[in-house]
Amino acid sequence: MTGTKSGDDICRMSGTEQARLIREKQLSPVEVTNAVLDRIHALDPVLHAFCTLTEERALQEARAAEAAVMAGAPLGPLHGVPVSVKDLICTKGVRTMLGSEAYKEFIPDEDDIVVERLSAAGAVLLGKTNTAELGYGAVGHNNISPTTRNPWDLSKTPGGSSAGSAAAVAAGMGALTLGSDGGGSIRSPASFSGLFGMKPSFGRVPAYPGCRDPRYPGLSSWESTEHIGPLTRTVADAALMLSVVSGPDMRDRHSLPGPEFDWADTPRRNIRGKKIAYTPDLGGCRVDPEVRALTAAAAQVFAGEYGCEVVEDAPDLMDVLDLHWMIILRDSDLVGMRDLHRQGLIYMPHLRAAMEQSHSAEDLTEAAKLRQEVVNRMWRFMARYDLFLCPTVAYPAFDIDTYGPSHIGGAPVESLSGGLPSLWPFNHTGQPAASVPCGWTSEGLPVGLQIAGRHLDDPLVMAASAAFEAARPWAHLWPGIVTAEEARV
Repeated sequence: MTGTKSGDDICRMSGTEQARLIREKQLSPVEVTNAVLDRIHALDPVLHAFCTLTEERALQEARAAEAAVMAGAPLGPLHGVPVSVKDLICTKGVRTMLGSEAYKEFIPDEDDIVVERLSAAGAVLLGKTNTAELGYGAVGHNNISPTTRNPWDLSKTPGGSSAGSAAAVAAGMGALTLGSDGGGSIRSPASFSGLFGMKPSFGRVPAYPGCRDPRYPGLSSWESTEHIGPLTRTVADAALMLSVVSGPDMRDRHSLPGPEFDWADTPRRNIRGKKIAYTPDLGGCRVDPEVRALTAAAAQVFAGEYGCEVVEDAPDLMDVLDLHWMIILRDSDLVGMRDLHRQGLIYMPHLRAAMEQSHSAEDLTEAAKLRQEVVNRMWRFMARYDLFLCPTVAYPAFDIDTYGPSHIGGAPVESLSGGLPSLWPFNHTGQPAASVPCGWTSEGLPVGLQIAGRHLDDPLVMAASAAFEAARPWAHLWPGIVTAEEARV
């Protein structure tokens, strides 16, 4: 098996194309893996996307994948394709640090369900990608790994907590990655890093042992809000990954039955004539002016090019802006995490502060009641619309080693909850939601448009995302650090 593509050509390919060329014997899995590893060696010393690189394992798996191709063995949908996995997702025999001092030597004794499925589909594991401490932050820094940097601007964060996953794919260090999203941790990095990120409906992708194993305080958290999903450069790549990792599993009591649709078909579905709500600010939240302008123009693509009815409207959420943190605390192993805090093993200031606070049972049950109210508000709102659009995040990427922007639209931000509460509501409701790149600011930073659907309507979210991708393509755009490296080589 011999290929004619350069390493840079391979790194620019979608995962779907890599898989096809491997099946057709036009590319070798070893060739693909070596090209991606070369890119990692060149760029990751600057970007710090990977906290654990499994290079030897990747090459072994690539050689085995190539032998299977040459022997005419049955091939899985990801056969020979390199993938990375966020470091909150367990990997048997591979260090899984969770961005935490408490887990810096933790080696799980079992794979997460999604890792089992990637392996069964023939994927090659490149390694684990960096995350915020225990996933409790929309950032790419912790106290055990170097800070992950945004390929579009090295002084900015790629978002979080799936920071390393976003930086890796944005820089061509593997076309496919899995992140997780308990309050925006796939969609925020997608917005900041110029990628497509999909949070499928709650339960579409099972999770175990993450969020389910009480042996580990950092793992047994966010059970009712956490979603696992892809970060990719194309919608088709996300559909391919979801076709592999979704479906029921008895280890996750929340997992849904197999879908009544084919993931591969969803990007081709027709969206013409759909009724769509769009809001720039959810009725009064602070939004960066360039983000507002870019997302407003993006919403009109659906009207102008697909004949959709786009109405400016927003659900009523202005009185619940602080709800998410209370739900996260309710979902967290507070006993175990407070024990970590007493041992000096909690790093982030806001997480330390949370461990020092006490909450009554009434506080937590009131938060649960308010969450139910949010769900009811959202389904009533969505009953009038097929889709809901808004800025994914209220602002472009902010400075590394901080926890949020200092200003939005020239006005100071007074708390971590400042800005648009556009992400977490869909973790509370379980609705499918995705972020598509919809433009770049005057400083060259990506901006995302969020596309959310009704309960369980993943196909329409994927179709709308693919329609926007067709109308306003983005996958051909690469950050300067990538083009400079390709020119150097």
